[in-house]
Amino acid sequence: MQGDDDILTVALDDSAAGLRLDRALAEALPSLSRERLKSLIKGGRVVGADGKILWDPSAKAAAPATIEVRLPAATPAHNVAQDMGLVIAYEDEHLIVIDKPAGMVVHPAAGNLDGTMVNALLHHCAGQLSGIGGVARPGIVHRIDKDTSGLIVAAKHDKAHEGLAKQFAAHSIDRRYLAIATGRPMPANGTIDAALGRSTTNRKKMAVVAEGRGKHAITHYRTIEPLKNATLVECRLETGRTHQVRVHMAHIGHPLVGDPVYGRVRKPLSEVLKARNFVRQALHAAHLGFIHPVTGNTIALDSELPSDMRELIDELRV
Repeated sequence: MQGDDDILTVALDDSAAGLRLDRALAEALPSLSRERLKSLIKGGRVVGADGKILWDPSAKAAAPATIEVRLPAATPAHNVAQDMGLVIAYEDEHLIVIDKPAGMVVHPAAGNLDGTMVNALLHHCAGQLSGIGGVARPGIVHRIDKDTSGLIVAAKHDKAHEGLAKQFAAHSIDRRYLAIATGRPMPANGTIDAALGRSTTNRKKMAVVAEGRGKHAITHYRTIEPLKNATLVECRLETGRTHQVRVHMAHIGHPLVGDPVYGRVRKPLSEVLKARNFVRQALHAAHLGFIHPVTGNTIALDSELPSDMRELIDELRV
């Protein structure tokens, strides 16, 4: 055992009798996932009241009993913490929801090693991150593109990360985007059911592919307001694939205004964009709804359109 271990004392009551040890501890320690507790038990970091190490996560828990879980200090993340003035839509001790501006990269990667949302979260959440897989880092369970604005959630610990990831995998997260699409979608409201995969001609792009070759993807769209040579639409994601809204809207012939990868805007709309210096896809993650992975409460958050999209809509109003 290390001297800097965080020792958690757990009192198991009668209701834990007969449960697997890892499950009993997971119910008593909502900030730690069951997988994390399994690794702690197998690592000799769970000790009974008699001082005996409990090595077997599948062993039946004795109850009532007092057990110590010796949690090693989370390994510092490799990324640099940076104060970047995040806009917080929601925060508690378990998770945080950021209203990300367009232009901010979510994850550090080659070419973007700092100045990302993760760097900003490491600064904002300093001392609050109990570790995702033993590393003091925010748990990002979904991403939005650099030049897409809006809501994105991150977990502060394993339990929250696991609970959010399960909801995303089950497609039970309510994610709605506001987008300005070129032209006038017909029908005005509809569903796009088309699998997505890497483009065979450009590996940096996604494309609609034959079912079975890519990932199943469904987008429900509805017209909010007709505009000049464009339409404000809401896109609700049933699945969450890379570039899903952008590729699906382009697939039905209505790419997003300003999209440099999947769209090509013609005059007179292109002249409006140039005059406004609007150089990103007109896409905003406007609504995020989910069940809180620890409290069980329903979380529903909305984000106002950023000024660049609001002003563009005002100019394009019929």
